Amino acid sequence: MKLKIYDSKGAATAQSVTLADEVFGIEPNNHAIYLDVKQHLANKRQGTHKSKERNEIAGSTKKLKRQKGTGGARAGSAKSGTRVGGGRIFGPRPRNYHFKLNVKLKRLARKSAFAFKAKSDSLMVIQDLNMEAKTKDFKALLSSLNLENQKVLFILGDKTDSVYLAARNLGRVKVVTADSFNTYDVLNASKVILAESSIEKIQTILN
Repeated sequence: MKLKIYDSKGAATAQSVTLADEVFGIEPNNHAIYLDVKQHLANKRQGTHKSKERNEIAGSTKKLKRQKGTGGARAGSAKSGTRVGGGRIFGPRPRNYHFKLNVKLKRLARKSAFAFKAKSDSLMVIQDLNMEAKTKDFKALLSSLNLENQKVLFILGDKTDSVYLAARNLGRVKVVTADSFNTYDVLNASKVILAESSIEKIQTILN
């Protein structure tokens, strides 16, 4: 699969790059994608939810009314979950939502995500950016690529502080490196832009 290479101003150059079919041209595995995205979202959960149960409610333990002769149900505690102001029955407790997946499955999921983007013509390749930390320059680049109103994922070969600083105030743009992207980020973006130096690293990691 061949893609044109764009320069730092957003103009197409005469150069092109060939993407490996083993990474960008496989048949996508939907179940692998599902598991990887599920794990990513689960691992982001704090799990700090908590509600009070009847043994944690402050209140009297005095019996509310006599057992028999009232014509109503028995009532032994104001802290019962069936009464207003009582504890919650089987309420949420703090828990850890993390779970693990095999490395091979996560690798397959990332390949599948790239394959989806390649099929939908949502991949672009750009020359390595060496801009100053100015957001207006980054916005000008997006505008020249007609991406100013789309979710964009930039994958760089190496960490570049100037690019990160230029993009961090743009809500629809995320900048990551070739060794830190995940399946969710790739699928969540309308357009994935690969820096020229990131392609070889991505193909090495996923192969």
